[in-house]
Amino acid sequence: MLETHSALCASLKKYVIYSALAAAALLMAGTTAWADGKRETAVKLLTTIPVPTTAAASTTAGALYSYDISWIDQATQLYYLADRSNAVVDVADAANNTFVTQLPANPPFAGFVPTAVCTARGGANCSGPNGVTVFGNLLFVTDGGSRVVTINLTNGATVGDTTTSSSPNRADELAFDPRDRKLLVINNADTPPFATLIDVDANGGLTRSLTIPLSFATNGAEQPVWDPGTQRFFLTIPEVNGNTPEGAVIKINPITGVIEASTAVFVCSPAGLTLNPTTDELGVGCNVVFDTAGNPWSATDPVTANPVFVIMDAKTGFIEDYVPNVGVGDEVWFNSGDGHYYGAFSGGPLAPAPATVQGPATLGVIDAFSQSVDQLVPTLNIPAVTTGDPSVQHPAGTAHSVAVDAKNNHALMPLAANNVFEGCTLGCIAVYGRSDKDQD
Repeated sequence: MLETHSALCASLKKYVIYSALAAAALLMAGTTAWADGKRETAVKLLTTIPVPTTAAASTTAGALYSYDISWIDQATQLYYLADRSNAVVDVADAANNTFVTQLPANPPFAGFVPTAVCTARGGANCSGPNGVTVFGNLLFVTDGGSRVVTINLTNGATVGDTTTSSSPNRADELAFDPRDRKLLVINNADTPPFATLIDVDANGGLTRSLTIPLSFATNGAEQPVWDPGTQRFFLTIPEVNGNTPEGAVIKINPITGVIEASTAVFVCSPAGLTLNPTTDELGVGCNVVFDTAGNPWSATDPVTANPVFVIMDAKTGFIEDYVPNVGVGDEVWFNSGDGHYYGAFSGGPLAPAPATVQGPATLGVIDAFSQSVDQLVPTLNIPAVTTGDPSVQHPAGTAHSVAVDAKNNHALMPLAANNVFEGCTLGCIAVYGRSDKDQD
């Protein structure tokens, strides 16, 4: 249901009040936090997992610079990363922080596709793999050329392969409904964007079912999630009908594809989306930093920045909180192990844009109970190199992807090749968590 005017005003009033507390909250962010009356030690970098390179990485200076969504299968503690530089899905063991293998598709994933090449094909973003999710022994992966594949995790075979359309653009993020065995796949780079329902058979075979037009989405469409509580898909829409400050989270029927409800989300540009299944709340990551006057913020803005994270009730659509002092990023994750939201915030006032400066992106740790920021942990963005020796040119590597293991509460974030963190000269998966030594 569309959020009522009075409820929306209440949410925005709370948002503005919180902006006045920004400085105090940030002073507390780097130390310890309290949740439910229990002292928590700080989250910090624990280790890194180097990512091997393949021949495909020659398109990105021979190292990991281009990647997208990651996922942890909580049953196996295996971590999966859509690695476009290497044209594979990287697999790591989150239980012991080791690299396991790299899974190719057959035919191969698109890998990183330069903009000029994609434009010549009539597209805007043709790279892949992009989105990943797991159900049982099946890994679902999206790719360039509007492609979706299934990989059997027992033998690495590609057992399902279909397309959402004839578009050269990528199929991007996706979610799986295990009850009805349906994937919801998003084509974000098409104009307008659209969603596709795909049927999945017992062996992982894929059959395109129906297309869901998103003509009102004037700046792409982002992350879908499946909510078993409502038995519905939810999807973030960054901008509605050309109104920059207004985005939305929409509810989609998995059988009919009907958009049953839409909740307006202001001053956010909704992107990342995650579910807290205990409370049936949605955590919404934002793609734009707005200022306290409700306009997009920039480094020269005379008005103060106010980056937020949004928490809303999945059943009613009521926005419960605009949590201040975070950043902008692509993927957010709810960790049932410690009751926190984690956000890969690759941009924002504390994290300069990677296209212009190598700088400290942040891992945001947000307490789901108090609905407040516990901590912002420095990560790293790597700017694009587009001039000079072609062998060292590469796209920007932004720290925008995160997944958390509920058993050990370790947050895994891929980082582009860098000489800052040990083990990352060709790219790595950074592991963040609370050290046992801090309990002493």
